[in-house]
Amino acid sequence: RRSAPGPPRLAHRGRPAASSRLPQPPPRLTAAGMAAEDEAELSLLECRVCFERYGPGGQRRPRNLPCGHVLCRGCVGALGGPERRRLECPFCRRACGSAETSDCLPLLQLLEVLGPAGGSVLSALGRSGGGGAAGPAPAGLGLRLSLGGWGSLVNPTGVAACRRSGRLAVAHDGKKRIHIFGPSGSCLQRFGERGDAGNDIKYPLDVTVTSDGHVVVTDGGDSSVKAFDFEGTGVLAVREGFCLPWGLDATPESEVILTDSEAGALYRLTADFKKGKLKKCQMIRSQLISPRGVAVSQTSGAIVVIEHLKAQGPSNGSTRVKIFSAEMDLIGQMDSFGLNLLFPSKIHTTAVAFDKEGRIIVTDVCSQAVICLGKPEEFPIFNPLISHGLSYPVGLTYMANNSLVVLDSGDHSVKIYSST
Repeated sequence: RRSAPGPPRLAHRGRPAASSRLPQPPPRLTAAGMAAEDEAELSLLECRVCFERYGPGGQRRPRNLPCGHVLCRGCVGALGGPERRRLECPFCRRACGSAETSDCLPLLQLLEVLGPAGGSVLSALGRSGGGGAAGPAPAGLGLRLSLGGWGSLVNPTGVAACRRSGRLAVAHDGKKRIHIFGPSGSCLQRFGERGDAGNDIKYPLDVTVTSDGHVVVTDGGDSSVKAFDFEGTGVLAVREGFCLPWGLDATPESEVILTDSEAGALYRLTADFKKGKLKKCQMIRSQLISPRGVAVSQTSGAIVVIEHLKAQGPSNGSTRVKIFSAEMDLIGQMDSFGLNLLFPSKIHTTAVAFDKEGRIIVTDVCSQAVICLGKPEEFPIFNPLISHGLSYPVGLTYMANNSLVVLDSGDHSVKIYSST
């Protein structure tokens, strides 16, 4: 019998209610394991109040309560009563306002991977009775530290490292949207209140840290880019006609490269963050298809962008990795279909980074892995770096000591890997 927080909950069709965290399937499935996977999948994709399957919109859209439990929008409205001002979580009894709920991003991303046909989680993650496509993690790269976890981080969306100090900045959906960890894993600062004030953060999508020590965040809630110092003081808010600024990364010169997912564009933002002054915001690439993740090589200046391609008909959407030179010449690209022809699993990338050697590293939510695709001139190769222990990797960054940092939204944690 599995334990759960709060009072006992009602079972449905003989199934006990499960934790709202995204489960990690075992690598090999026996008959009993298959049954457990079926139960976990139903618990994951259904609202645990009305037992209706979640959907990307309308009343079935998954909403996250401040306590961390997830309900559909319809049940949030019903529990809030006619005035929809206050509601009580049916599992842990914590009270909150309806305005404090927010979209559950991991579930929405999973629904996007499953596609409009509503396929199974197992097939979407590339699982079968014979196990996953990826093997064990290569020797020499081990998990050194795990930070955060449910309650400390809520549905994290972005992670970045300060190369000078070793501090990590994480964007998530908690009351204070930016969480700063020290090199040892201690919490140093939390800031970025949810609200409507100029320096508040409504819906953070990604975060980066500039070489001069400023934390820059894309806010999808008001389509802006906001910069803070490490104490949490807002120094600059940029609203240059962005539609939906999403991913961002900093260059060694403290410029910021960012994607606008709705506009299909890539921007270079130059600012004096210490003085809070914007110098230039220049579009450097257009006609991209829903660009999200982006990374800049600290050595060559090459830029990698992840596009999210729309599916035609009932088939699932896919992703495409595009590589540009420092002069913004296209030097390579490959979509999920093309990668699947070369490699053993369909790769659905959600985050990208460069290592210190200039190799392209991506997360793959299908195989729950981190994969090296090689340098731009040899792209693509296939070298799994981490192939177990991840649930839903959505963020990547490298620290100054070359430790690999993976943001795992499945269990709301930051995992730091280093050579052993």
